Amino acid sequence: MTPLAAATATPFPTGTVLVLALVWSAGYLIACWWWPYRAHGRCRGSGKLRSPFGGAFRSCPGCRGTGRVLRAGRRLWSAGRDLTTRRR
Repeated sequence: MTPLAAATATPFPTGTVLVLALVWSAGYLIACWWWPYRAHGRCRGSGKLRSPFGGAFRSCPGCRGTGRVLRAGRRLWSAGRDLTTRRR
């Protein structure tokens, strides 16, 4: 058996990859619906930024002190919903 024949005899599992991508996408959409916010990365969800030299802190400007920001998928979901419901 030649290496070329062995390489062409094993098909790529396209169907499996497609099903896994659909399952992952459905799970992410459900997560965006159920938990629309995620922890802000800069303040790690606390809403506070500490000073480098001591215990002083200030509110995080990225999340406005809440510690939460919208997920990217939820932002897309809301933008799509606004496009479909907007009437002129």
